[in-house]
Amino acid sequence: MGRKHRSKIRQLLRSAGRSGEKSGRGKAPGSAGTSEGPAPPPGPGLRVVSTDYSPDQFQVQEIVHLDEFLARHRPPWCHVRWIDVAGLDNAEAIRALAEKYQLHPLAVEDVLHHEQRPKAEDYAGSGELPGRFFVVARSVAADGGHAQSEQVSFFLGRTTLLTFRELPGDIFREVRQRLGNKSSRLRQADASFLFYALMDAVVDGYFPVLEQYSDRLEQVEDELFEDLDSTTLGKIHAIKQELFLLRRSVWPMRDVIAQVLREKHECLSDDTRTYFRDVYDHAVQVLDLVENYREIVSSLTETYMSIVSNRMNEVMKVLTIMGTIFIPLTFLAGVYGMNMPIPENNWEGMYPVFWAVCAGVAGGMLAWFRWRRWI
Repeated sequence: MGRKHRSKIRQLLRSAGRSGEKSGRGKAPGSAGTSEGPAPPPGPGLRVVSTDYSPDQFQVQEIVHLDEFLARHRPPWCHVRWIDVAGLDNAEAIRALAEKYQLHPLAVEDVLHHEQRPKAEDYAGSGELPGRFFVVARSVAADGGHAQSEQVSFFLGRTTLLTFRELPGDIFREVRQRLGNKSSRLRQADASFLFYALMDAVVDGYFPVLEQYSDRLEQVEDELFEDLDSTTLGKIHAIKQELFLLRRSVWPMRDVIAQVLREKHECLSDDTRTYFRDVYDHAVQVLDLVENYREIVSSLTETYMSIVSNRMNEVMKVLTIMGTIFIPLTFLAGVYGMNMPIPENNWEGMYPVFWAVCAGVAGGMLAWFRWRRWI
C-alpha cells in the first residue's frame, strides 16, 4: 500500500484592496502630501536608484540627495527613465517623488499600505497631467526555505517608469544587467517594454520558490516512508499554509495580467501587450504548479493518516494474536490449578505433559493463523 502511494506522489512531483475614504481623496492628482522646504533625503529606510537609457547611452545612479535629484531634469539623450524605490519607511520622500511625477494620491496611498491585493488601475491624463498606468503586483523570494512575499507597485508613463518595493533587495538585478547591454531589445524599446520585462521578472521569480517547495515535499515524502515521527504532520501542515498564501498572491496576479491584455492604455504599446501574453502563460504555469503541490500536500496528509492507521492495526493484530493464544492456555492453567482432587495430579509425569499440551496448543494456533494468512 505504501508503494502505491509513493508512486502516485512521485508522479505528481514531476489582501483585499482598501476601500472607503482615504486621506488624499478630493485633492488634485499629484498633490499627494505637501512639504515645506527641500525634499527629505532617502535615509536608511529608503534606497532610490535612477536608470536612464537610450539606444546609445546608459546611466545608473543611486540617489543620495533626493532634493537635488528632483530639481534636475533628465539628460537630453535619455529616452526612458526608470526610478526604483526600495523600502517604504520614509513616507515623506515617497510623497516628494509623487509630487514631482504627479502620481495620483489614491495610488500613493496604496503604495504606502503594503497589504494590497494585486490590481491594475488606469489614471488617464488630462491637460498637462500625464496619464499613468498603475499596477500592484506581489513578488516572492525564498527566505530560509520559506516564501517571502513583497508588494511591488508600478507607475507607467510614456517615458518614465517608477517602481516601489517593500524590501531592500534587488529583484530586478537581471533586468538592470540587460539594460547595460547595448544590443538588448530593452534599450531600443519604450518604457512600456521595460514594464513588461519587470513584470516578467516578478512572475518568473515564483519558479525558484516553487522548486524549493518541490524539494521540501520530496523530503517529507521520504520521511513518511523511512523515518515517520510526530513532527511530520506539522511539516505537511506548514507547507499547506504557505502554499495557500502563495496561491492568494499568484491568483490575482494572473487576473491583473489578463486585464493588461484586455484593456488598452495610452502608455502601453500594442507591441508590449503582445509580449504580455508570455507573462500570462508563465502566471498560468505558476498557478498550475501551486495547485499541483496543494494536491500533493493533500495526498501526503492522507498517506500519513493511512500509515499511522496501518501501524496501529499492526499493533492491534499482534496484541489480539497474543491474547487469543493465551485464552486456551489460561483455561488449562485454571482447570489444573483448581484446589480440588484431579486424577491426573497423582501421576508424576503430568507436569511435563501439561507443558507439552500447552506448547502444542500455542504452536497449533500459530500454524493455523499463518495458514489463514492472518500473520
